[in-house]
Amino acid sequence: MRRLLVAALIALVVVPTAAAATQVGGVDATSFPSLRVTVIAPQGSGQPRLTENGKAVVGLEAYNLGAQKTIVLAVDRSQSMRGRPLADAIASAKQFAGDLGAKDRVGIVAVGRSAIALDRGTSSPADAVDQLGALRVDAKSGTALYDAVVLAANKLKGISGSGRAIVVVTDGRDVSSLSSLQDAVQAAAHAHAAVYAIGIGGPDFTADPLQELASRTGGSFHRASGAGDLAATYRALSSELSRTWQLTYLTAARPGETIHLAVRTPGGKASPTTFKLPSAGSTPSDSATGLIPSGGYSAFGTFFVAICVGFLMLLACFFWFASRRGDVVRARIEPHLGAHNTNARARRRENRAATRARLSTAIETALADVKQFKQVHRMIERADLPLRPGELLAISGGIAIFLGFCATVFGASFLAIIALMAIGGGAPIAWVSFKARGRVREFENQLPDLLITLAASLKAGHSFRQGIQSVVEEGAEPASKEFQRVLAETQLGKPIDDALGDMAERVGSENFTFVITAVTIQRQIGGSLSGLFDMVAETVRQRQQFARKVRSLTAMGRMSAYVLVALPFFLATVVTILNPVYMAPLYHTSLGQKLLATGVVMLTIGSLMLKKIASFRG
Repeated sequence: MRRLLVAALIALVVVPTAAAATQVGGVDATSFPSLRVTVIAPQGSGQPRLTENGKAVVGLEAYNLGAQKTIVLAVDRSQSMRGRPLADAIASAKQFAGDLGAKDRVGIVAVGRSAIALDRGTSSPADAVDQLGALRVDAKSGTALYDAVVLAANKLKGISGSGRAIVVVTDGRDVSSLSSLQDAVQAAAHAHAAVYAIGIGGPDFTADPLQELASRTGGSFHRASGAGDLAATYRALSSELSRTWQLTYLTAARPGETIHLAVRTPGGKASPTTFKLPSAGSTPSDSATGLIPSGGYSAFGTFFVAICVGFLMLLACFFWFASRRGDVVRARIEPHLGAHNTNARARRRENRAATRARLSTAIETALADVKQFKQVHRMIERADLPLRPGELLAISGGIAIFLGFCATVFGASFLAIIALMAIGGGAPIAWVSFKARGRVREFENQLPDLLITLAASLKAGHSFRQGIQSVVEEGAEPASKEFQRVLAETQLGKPIDDALGDMAERVGSENFTFVITAVTIQRQIGGSLSGLFDMVAETVRQRQQFARKVRSLTAMGRMSAYVLVALPFFLATVVTILNPVYMAPLYHTSLGQKLLATGVVMLTIGSLMLKKIASFRG
């Protein structure tokens, strides 16, 4: 008797433990390189850990369907469900929806000749029960099963923060859908939703499409012998969903490789499984499918693309050699025509310069009326660089495209590619702006001494033009060069007031603009320019001293702003170097990328506010 009790006790302990073992329900690679693994874990266990080929996966997102989930329930209301079957299906579905948690969301899709959503999005389980009560048999024959899955997937696309599942209940097969089985699978994969199919046995029922739909999306298939058995089937499905985890991560394997996955729950044993990734081109993404037909991913399509690329390269070589023959003929004819015999290297240099000039002219013509382009032109003049605005924009665009291409080749994320392109494209413009600001500061520092020199020249009996000439001869860059340009313009016929006004606008110095305004007024109304220059020089020197004092007083605030803005980037870099796995979800998941974008926007707003606080305009 004691032995029987011990055996019974062992059976009661061992059987539930075995039944509660962790299982891998399926692996979905439709959205490669993102893989979605469905795991059925013991009731109440913690988040499973997933490894790929013995290494922890990157960018893991885990959703527990037992804690919170969003379900779209597609109920068959075709004419084959008329009468008691539909009533039993509705009653069982109401019971299933009523047993869901308070945090769960439910959407209802009626499946008949066409698929119809009974609500715009998803609602509470109580509202779903009311919507199920309004179901009626479709007046037209047909079952749009695949259309219902696509519609349910579209309802789930914009939902985040919870597990997603599609429950399909039908007693027949698809006969009236505009979508195919492959369309339904891809739609469910793009919505990150698993399909759980419930088939009601009958003369027209076919299980194979439902089984394939469930297995390819990471769900499961349940079969009920009749509509009266749906309640028990729903209970089994509820039990399965309460123990289901959806794990999504980015795989490091290549298409066609076989990966070894191992799932382990806290305190449990690892459950290994093997999965072969689809080969390259077998499941192309939407973006690629829209540009390249499916046949382009086959061996013949690859060969055809290679032939086309080779033909275009040969055509480019033909045109290049044809142009070279023209250069050779021109070089042979020039001596007989008495033309100047130039060096071949010099001719090539001239051709490249002409090509750059044509490109710059085209860019400048296209952007001539754009305000920002005029600012770029003024900035180049202020920096005194031998560069055209079109050339600067071409350089910026070329660097941005090159960095974007390199980042794409190395598999960087979309945000990283955009960030690198923005940095690469803005770097040349930022360098020119830095040079321009430095040149303006140098001119500002020279301005008081220049004004004193002008005043001394006028006191010595020289004219205003001779005073400017003395500044050119005795001054240093950049003031001497700018005043030299003023003298050159006046020699060409421009009035000296207009030339000085253009110089003030070109240099961008507020103090010099103030000086030119005072000089123009004094020259028009008369008076002593030498005294004016002495007074203005003293005023400018006091303004500069006041600005330096304000800058020293606000140095602590500016340094605090620099530290506050740089600290998040510094910490993110250090933590990424020390523990890249810990930071991987922030870089490789949609929620992490949204948090990064939000943080950058908030840092930008905060830095602008700090700049406003620490800056002073006198």
